[in-house]
Amino acid sequence: MIDATDADLRAGLKASLAVPRWVDDVASNAPFENLDELLLVAYAEATPLAAEEIDQAIAHHPRIGEKLTGSGAAQTFSRAEQGDASELADELAAGNAAYEQAFGRVFIIRAAGRTRSEILDELNRRLTLDAATELQVVGEQLRDIALLRLRKLFGEEATA
Repeated sequence: MIDATDADLRAGLKASLAVPRWVDDVASNAPFENLDELLLVAYAEATPLAAEEIDQAIAHHPRIGEKLTGSGAAQTFSRAEQGDASELADELAAGNAAYEQAFGRVFIIRAAGRTRSEILDELNRRLTLDAATELQVVGEQLRDIALLRLRKLFGEEATA
């Protein structure tokens, strides 16, 4: 059983994916017998995210490669996921600017487990996508980030 109060569950969900509808929908399925059940519900409720939900979630994500500020749970996650911001900083800044001009939003990628070079390659690849395809990819990336964060918050390593 995931041992979290409703307030703690909701706070963790919001830090993982700041989409009020998703937080409410996932929390309404509590209590969860285990992490796998939570992740299954979280995945289902985030597939797909609507365009306005993607905008809500992106508002809580910094640009990849930028110095991170703030002290909330979402900022702490981003700091750990992005790692060293100095590697390829100029290239990432240029890619971020091109992406924002092309799509009108911050570039989002699951950075955990990827090198800066891999992130830059993916940014450049995604710049070639049409707007509808890219919106779908962004939603998938946000969902994947949320699931990673939920594992850290409510998985075995969180309770150890």
